[in-house]
Amino acid sequence: MTELAVDGVPVTVTCRVLKLARQPYYRWLADPVTAREVVEGYRTNALFDAHQDDPEFGHRLLADEARDAGQVMADRTAWRICRDNSWWSAFGKKRAKNGKKPGPPVHDDLCTVTDDTGRIRHEFTAEEANELWLTDITEHKTAEGTLYLCAIKDVFSNRIVGYSIDSRMKSTLAVNALENAVAMRGNVAGCVVHSDRGSQFRSRKFRRALTRHRMVGSMGRVASCGDNAAMESFFSLLQKNVLDRRSWTTREQLRISIVTWIERTYHRRRRQPRLGRLTPIEFEAIMNTPATLAA
Repeated sequence: MTELAVDGVPVTVTCRVLKLARQPYYRWLADPVTAREVVEGYRTNALFDAHQDDPEFGHRLLADEARDAGQVMADRTAWRICRDNSWWSAFGKKRAKNGKKPGPPVHDDLCTVTDDTGRIRHEFTAEEANELWLTDITEHKTAEGTLYLCAIKDVFSNRIVGYSIDSRMKSTLAVNALENAVAMRGNVAGCVVHSDRGSQFRSRKFRRALTRHRMVGSMGRVASCGDNAAMESFFSLLQKNVLDRRSWTTREQLRISIVTWIERTYHRRRRQPRLGRLTPIEFEAIMNTPATLAA
């Protein structure tokens, strides 16, 4: 309208042709970006960040995350913004016939090797501690609801070096497990952390944590348990020895049982053939002794 006015076309005529009222146009001209639009922009950014970190979240959980970030809004407002931008929960979408569509990998697969026959396979071996870690998430139902466990295993000794247990499968579940492992192991620079393509491991929070500790990410395929078989074997033991042993009334009961089994039974009592019939704690103590004496 401003350009037409410069050319001599009155604003009144332009508004009449476009079927617009003059008053809203002049209000917009005086204040192109309203305070309401600024607030809407901040809310949208907060919802977008939450959606990027946890694509499984629906609009209510995204609104919770936005409120934690300081952008308070009603659930209905979050739904409207998500609808306008097509930010839908990954679980709310109709699945393809062959299952869930895999998310794009954010890391190369560093555990792939090619044998003499040209076949591609995964090899999970390590010559020393903090060289290769595996991580994954499992879940189990209780009367209170589902409990999620993210565990990290050091391939060198099969020790669970870090884990996190929560009632919600957020990206922070994986981040807390990684931070727990780093706090326990100390110098982890250069360590490869291999996972599947779960959104928790593809999230920006998890990737930032890897970069902060100078670790290297590795990512396998979707729906291929062989790509992370060593981690799946641990979860299978946990399933048989803890999760399926009884019905769990509360999440706290199950959490205590998981921690007790990992720290008392798996680490200190369960001898493993690959470790020369030693427990993970015994194996690390023996293998680290020569290095300590040499130092």
